Amino acid sequence: MVPVQHIHPMLVHFPIVLIFLLAGFDLVATLLGYSVTGRTATGNVSVGLAVLAALAALATYYFGGLALDYAEAGGFSSDVAEVHESLGGMVAIALTVWAVIRAALWFKDVRLTRPVAFLFPLVAIAGAALVVVTASYGGRLVFDLGVNVAKAASGG
Repeated sequence: MVPVQHIHPMLVHFPIVLIFLLAGFDLVATLLGYSVTGRTATGNVSVGLAVLAALAALATYYFGGLALDYAEAGGFSSDVAEVHESLGGMVAIALTVWAVIRAALWFKDVRLTRPVAFLFPLVAIAGAALVVVTASYGGRLVFDLGVNVAKAASGG
């Protein structure tokens, strides 16, 4: 059985990859003149990526909270962890709101065109930037502070 504090680092790569895929896909598709909204082929892929990114972010945030609880129960305390947790919550909320908007547009088969369509890759790029900042704090937790990995690395 995988220890609960190790599930978060296993899941965390999914929202990172998915939001970058979404940003890249939306940008390229929009630049090529394809609609990333509505029930088009590109719209289906785009909304699918948005929904998957949101689900992955929600799961990652949930298990991140459990991992932090485990670390704090062992005596860990850090402002870096609090910032990372807050940013993780913002990522989960932002990606979920974006996925709901995208799904609603898909369900109603709304097909937006230029110049409004360029908002979609811009929002995804902003989401990716938020994920990068959040990930940098997570990296500091693991690589600088050794949270939930120091004992495993030392064999203890």
